[in-house]
Amino acid sequence: MPVHPELRSLDIDIPSQPESLVKLSLLLADDEINLAAAAELIETDMALAAAVMKAVNSSLYGLKGRVQSVHQAITYLGMREVAAITFEMGLRAAFPPAPELEPLWRRAASRGLLMGRLGQRLMLDAWGAHSAGLFEECGKAVLFRHAPDHYRSMLRAAETDTELAMLERAGFGVSHDALGGALCESWGLAPAAVASVRQHVLAQAGGPLPTPADRRDICALSVVVHALLNAPDTLDAAVERVAAEAGLETELTLRAARQVQEQLEEALRHGRTAAA
Repeated sequence: MPVHPELRSLDIDIPSQPESLVKLSLLLADDEINLAAAAELIETDMALAAAVMKAVNSSLYGLKGRVQSVHQAITYLGMREVAAITFEMGLRAAFPPAPELEPLWRRAASRGLLMGRLGQRLMLDAWGAHSAGLFEECGKAVLFRHAPDHYRSMLRAAETDTELAMLERAGFGVSHDALGGALCESWGLAPAAVASVRQHVLAQAGGPLPTPADRRDICALSVVVHALLNAPDTLDAAVERVAAEAGLETELTLRAARQVQEQLEEALRHGRTAAA
């Protein structure tokens, strides 16, 4: 998909989607996903397959045995989570390695996993939720690649993403949430996922969810998971604020959020135990 003309005029490059992810997206679009073909596609890119296997075997997923192949990973985790890991690695590969970006990628992995599982429990678009979580901060990577020294100082100066977005607009004419939305759109993510990435800074700061109404649910999950990861004591208030606006049942959403958090904590505990 084309990048918005206003962003093109800023001369900030939006990386194109890697060919392997284009092909994987086409497979995921089928009503009946060919799991063997998807696994084979991932395995044809040796660097990508190795990165996926390393991620699958990390403490984040808490698997009891070591996974030896992409086929086996799909059996244990399911196609959605393996595809999401693949997209995460493809996204990372589109940007140069930098210590400043490592916390971003770690947050993306945890946030995407939680949003995807929360979406699944609430019978929403789990793939859209997972991918929105993965891509939420990708606009920061775009700006870091565009002007690493300038953007490094912005990252140090800003205490919140709201402050960072203000600095970005002053320095570059665009903020990372708008750039992230543009990248998601150009990579073919679902409209609700694009809207979530584009609106997440405002929504997490207490602002409204996206419009139209059918694009609000994934952004609501972003607000809930943001609270869960950064200020768990505000989880109840966050759910109370966004559930009704997104057409979600408050108690069901809160219960599902606590369950996926428990899953993540258990996986991380298991991973630390296994590594001990």
